[in-house]
Amino acid sequence: MKIRVALLSALLAVSGCGTLGKGGPGAAVTPAPAATPPAGSKVATTIISAMAGGLVGGSIGSGLSDADKRKALEAEYKALEYTASGQKVTWKSDSSGRSGEVVAAQPYRVGSQDCRQYTHTVFSGAAGATARGTACRNADGSWTPLT
Repeated sequence: MKIRVALLSALLAVSGCGTLGKGGPGAAVTPAPAATPPAGSKVATTIISAMAGGLVGGSIGSGLSDADKRKALEAEYKALEYTASGQKVTWKSDSSGRSGEVVAAQPYRVGSQDCRQYTHTVFSGAAGATARGTACRNADGSWTPLT
């Protein structure tokens, strides 16, 4: 009896974090994308700054110029907001020779927010460093990385 209660409790706890969509449990959630803000616009700047440095704010972004970090954050936003699961969004520095690619996984729902896990790999020559993270979409179209 104790095992059944423990199992039922565990199932109920996990069910709150499931993927929900129009098709019910197990159906994919597709976030409704916000309109693409023009690069360099006040809206784009606000959305990018809301990402709180994204994954390039960590160790994989050390050594990147501010311009490179902005390109990297824009790529993270595009991957999270507009790109199908598993597709790469790439960026390339205008001056340093560094580049990167961001790949977002299938969206899933947590409460009322759409969230996605994603990876960001920054290349310096042939060597690459990869970071993994999760971000959730806010009502204003910005994405907040989870810490």
